[in-house]
Amino acid sequence: MRNIDSNQLIDEARFNAFHWRVLFWCALIIIFDGYDLVIYGVVLPVLMREWGLSPLQAGALGSYALFGMMFGALFFGSLSDRIGRKKVIALCVVLFSGFTLLNGFAATPTQFGLCRFIAGLGIGGVMPNVVALMNEYAPKKIRSTLVAIMFSGYSVGGMLSAGLGIVLLPAFGWQSVFYVAAIPLVLLPLILKYLPESVGFLLRQGREDQAREVLQRVEPGFVPQPGDRFVTTALKPGGAPLVQLFREGRALSTLMLWVAFFCCLLMVYALNSWLPKLMASAGYGLGSSLMFLLVLNFGAIFGAVGGGWIGDRLQLQKVLVVFFAVAALSISLLGFKSPSGLLYALIAIAGATTIGTQILAYACVAQFYPMAIRSTGLGWASGVGRSGAIVGPLLGGALVAGELPLHYNFMAFAMPGAVAALAMCFVYPRPAKGLSAAQAGAPSL
Repeated sequence: MRNIDSNQLIDEARFNAFHWRVLFWCALIIIFDGYDLVIYGVVLPVLMREWGLSPLQAGALGSYALFGMMFGALFFGSLSDRIGRKKVIALCVVLFSGFTLLNGFAATPTQFGLCRFIAGLGIGGVMPNVVALMNEYAPKKIRSTLVAIMFSGYSVGGMLSAGLGIVLLPAFGWQSVFYVAAIPLVLLPLILKYLPESVGFLLRQGREDQAREVLQRVEPGFVPQPGDRFVTTALKPGGAPLVQLFREGRALSTLMLWVAFFCCLLMVYALNSWLPKLMASAGYGLGSSLMFLLVLNFGAIFGAVGGGWIGDRLQLQKVLVVFFAVAALSISLLGFKSPSGLLYALIAIAGATTIGTQILAYACVAQFYPMAIRSTGLGWASGVGRSGAIVGPLLGGALVAGELPLHYNFMAFAMPGAVAALAMCFVYPRPAKGLSAAQAGAPSL
């Protein structure tokens, strides 16, 4: 009889075709997740003109999706630890893709806001689950890098949204950019076929035959034997998953991670929602303003992948502290008159250290919590952080309505970066403990 540590098997596996498939499908989902979210900032100037929206009304309308994301992250993050990540991911894809498509048929702000709220449920729910799944299957030595590459799909989606906006808005109207969201619905059968279920979930459910098949694909050199007993990360008895986020010395770190997520998402959604409008108010044309949004998301890819690479070699928490501090500095400088080259560089750096840092923060949370509560930890960090995402567009609307000097707007957007840097200084990583499948409640052979 052998004790097989499934976590160690995955940690030490060599990167192979199985990992490529997981990375590809998770990244594809995140690309359209990012597209569906950033699309509001792309159409915002047109909607304000066509529907006669005030800045405060536009900020409120932008927050509908973010309220949905908050509830979606809280609900679907915890639900997947109970029914499996694959089912929840599929349900969330249907929600965010289907209702973003319906946004293109909205005739009133009320209809538009309702569709954005329901789409937000799926957008918020899918993020913690694909991050948890990618984190679970990534080999340990390149885990942060793979999660960052996967989550960079969010920035690719934002760039795709801005790029298509430049092409489609003048020729076909704002509705056309929402029709692109139908693509994930067409691909859903393939997602269900090729995306694996969590090994930890399979073992907790007693589905060891399926877990063996998955582990053989993760590590082709693994040959199961009849007497094998699996060891996996599990919870100690006594407490719901949410309660476990505060046990074993995790309480302060959990709260500080929530603060960091709140501040980071406030900066991300304030910039994504209002950067084109602020730049248009500063005298730039709509095309140039959308180009700034594209550069913001382009910079995020370099920030996420570069930060993930550094995080695999140094402590990821330290990388986040530095990135948050740089975000505060770069955003505050955006409000001052600068040469075009320097302005684009500052926007790229701001994207790298806000959207890119959000991606790294998800990777940090995924590594902080044990597998059995990973989706719950990610869901609650994301869900609590969504309150910052809600505040961001509303704050931008209030600042624009107040007709303050441009640099005051960006100073307000920059302050949360300093707070987040301080909060990450109080996150203390704790090693995950391995328990047998039998201890976790899963029968063994």
